[in-house]
Amino acid sequence: MPLSDDDVREILRLIDDSDDEELRVETGRFSLYVRRGGRESTSVAAEPDGPTTAAPSVDGALHTVESPLLGTFYRAEAPGAAPFVDVGTLVEPHTVVCLIEVMKMMNSVPAGVVGTVVEVCVENAQLVEHGAPLFQVRLDR
Repeated sequence: MPLSDDDVREILRLIDDSDDEELRVETGRFSLYVRRGGRESTSVAAEPDGPTTAAPSVDGALHTVESPLLGTFYRAEAPGAAPFVDVGTLVEPHTVVCLIEVMKMMNSVPAGVVGTVVEVCVENAQLVEHGAPLFQVRLDR
């Protein structure tokens, strides 16, 4: 049974009320990792379990980094800060490329592939839908 939005909110409420610094919840199709720290009181990253839909590892092929959530797209950690990545930036699978804000929660989005950012598809602070293209990455491996 997948986690609902209410389930996730309840998990976040529980961690906010506890002294724990980290929490990981995994189901057959969903993984939720919550860590307390930094300027935000709670940081959330949600990603599907199992095989990813990354593009094949063919040099020069393009991979689209898509929004995993409906929310507001941010290129940097804070207003006035340098963007996480820009055109020409080399990325690894776990390189954070942007944040998606949902209900005042900042969700980091990893690149998911090894390559070079060739296009930023979204303006900063723009609302994005689930699955919307955020970046184009030329695969290096």
